[in-house]
Amino acid sequence: MSRSVGNCIADSLDLCVGYAERLLKDVTTENFGRFAAPGGVPVDSNHPAFVLGHLALYAPRILRDLGAPVPAVPPGFDAVFSKDAKCVDDPTASIYPTMDAVKAVFFDGYRAASAALRAAADDTFQQPNPNPGRLAELFPSLGSMHAFYCGGHMMMHLGQLSAWRRMAGLGAA
Repeated sequence: MSRSVGNCIADSLDLCVGYAERLLKDVTTENFGRFAAPGGVPVDSNHPAFVLGHLALYAPRILRDLGAPVPAVPPGFDAVFSKDAKCVDDPTASIYPTMDAVKAVFFDGYRAASAALRAAADDTFQQPNPNPGRLAELFPSLGSMHAFYCGGHMMMHLGQLSAWRRMAGLGAA
């Protein structure tokens, strides 16, 4: 069986997106941006709003790198979800975008990224990583970088969401 590089990366991405859907079961608009508080003690750990919002910033990068149409990231997303942003508790739901907005950017972006990955020619993934510095050192090709974005990076953050669920009393997904 022969599989293109893009299909192999998209297979992992699709698994991650399905896992994200399951992890959101029983998450409400009220707890979406809240730290979990087992025993009434808040735990400074990434909550669903931050995890999905942060990950949502990477689908446009994948699309851009593959030459696919890139939807606009809503204003304010970069400021609160960048790799340099700190997750904070949002009891008044005034810091982070709404749950519906974050979910739309995340799921729409990654569904488009999956399609673009599957449509890309194998030689596309041999191109050098266009990002400077440490990211290019770790992932020298477009393929290695996107394999990380769609696998390791995604699952690392979804693991945070899984831990948050358990601390919030929602159990395994």
